[in-house]
Amino acid sequence: MLKQECETAALDAEAPIKVSPAVLEVLKQQREAMLSALNEDRPVYGVNTGMGRLSGTRLTAEQQSRHQRNLLVGRAVGGKPWLSAELTRALLRMRLRGFLRGDAAVSPELVLFLADRINDGFLPAVPRDSLGSAGEIIPLAHAFQTFVGLGTVLEEGAEMPAAEALRRRGVRPFVLGPKEGASLIQGSPLAEAYAWVCGKRLRRLIDWQTLCAAITVDVLGVPQAIYRGTRIERLIEGGATRPGVVQAPISVRVGPKVLEYVSQTVAELRETLHESWETPADSPGFVNGEFVPTTGYHAAALGLRMDAVKAALVHAAEVSVQRLHRLLDPQFSGLPPQLAVDPGPQAGLTPLHKRAAGELHAMRRLAAPATLGSLDTSAGQEDVQAFASQAGAELEAVIGHFFAITACELIAGRQARCLLETPGAPKLRDTYAWLAARIEPVVVDRSLGPEIDKLAEVCREWRSRLEPGSPLTSPDGPAGAPNHEA
Repeated sequence: MLKQECETAALDAEAPIKVSPAVLEVLKQQREAMLSALNEDRPVYGVNTGMGRLSGTRLTAEQQSRHQRNLLVGRAVGGKPWLSAELTRALLRMRLRGFLRGDAAVSPELVLFLADRINDGFLPAVPRDSLGSAGEIIPLAHAFQTFVGLGTVLEEGAEMPAAEALRRRGVRPFVLGPKEGASLIQGSPLAEAYAWVCGKRLRRLIDWQTLCAAITVDVLGVPQAIYRGTRIERLIEGGATRPGVVQAPISVRVGPKVLEYVSQTVAELRETLHESWETPADSPGFVNGEFVPTTGYHAAALGLRMDAVKAALVHAAEVSVQRLHRLLDPQFSGLPPQLAVDPGPQAGLTPLHKRAAGELHAMRRLAAPATLGSLDTSAGQEDVQAFASQAGAELEAVIGHFFAITACELIAGRQARCLLETPGAPKLRDTYAWLAARIEPVVVDRSLGPEIDKLAEVCREWRSRLEPGSPLTSPDGPAGAPNHEA
């Protein structure tokens, strides 16, 4: 039952959260067992002791009553820029998912408060950068101090005091019980949120890039035998080859292999995320009736996986940018230079390639591993950091740049097909028509920047199953690009 509720809390970002009475009863029993264990008057980290280097300081009963709230206040040292709404909502869902596992032993009341805030659109202002702590105590302190009426939330993009946002909802600030402040700031739900959100975007990106590779093969009319057994083979079937073309440039040939490797790194990230979901995040967690130290807050595995995906994406983007360059070259395309209708007086699409090269350069700068570079903090108590959420932030940025490159390649493919004045491979014709409906042919030079940005956004946010009949919902696969989001 708990596992099923956890899956619902994480996997369906659109559905409202409803925690069943049976699960609440399990959580209540776990909470009562944890509180009974606390009565044994032994030191429990972060509950009746300080945290970090101050863990050896025992707290009086009066100090303990204030301690959980204080944990959220003193650690909120971050600032703008804030996380996107999508990432913040995912963070809240990941936190809820961890609580539903039971080992945090928080109260059913806190679980319901969290679920209600997800459902009513409560959106804490959470810092995105400069998070140099072991685990994620800085962003989580910002996120969850709002529950006690402190800090800032975002309402329709505008900042608002959390106390006012709660008041508008008719909700009183939550009063934290033993261990609940510590539980709210432990673990790595932000790294999990990045892995989840980026994973969905990556599956779309791979499908769009598969489509780009197929369009380039189709337009250049290169030999097709090398694509046998790949997703591209199904798309280019029946397309014409150009006489005299013996071999395609390497960037055109290796597309399927490179995308296969990207898919592999994404699958490994997804597997690591599922492992993280099953790992107790609190230290200590309350497992089998005992307080057990854990290392779930050290999300190095997630961070390293996201760093690996970044590197794979940069290589795939290099291939994409090179394919785009080949489309502009009459030596390879047999079309007018730079895909211009009137080469010379017109620049054609060369500026498109320059935009793509700039996006690629930005990706390369972000490719350095974010997970490297630990420093001593907390007077030596915290001497290693995972920086997993920073790896996630960089991965999100890399994906954004790659969607812009993808848009550039799609526009060039649409222009090339227009100049060819032939229908192309049968299974790509709907795709060409879809592009033609969104991108006018470049018959005279024009500013393509807004069109690139708009197409990149369409590709990034695509929901193919909601738009039946589009070129990306072909039953034969990737012409049906992003149709496997789960």
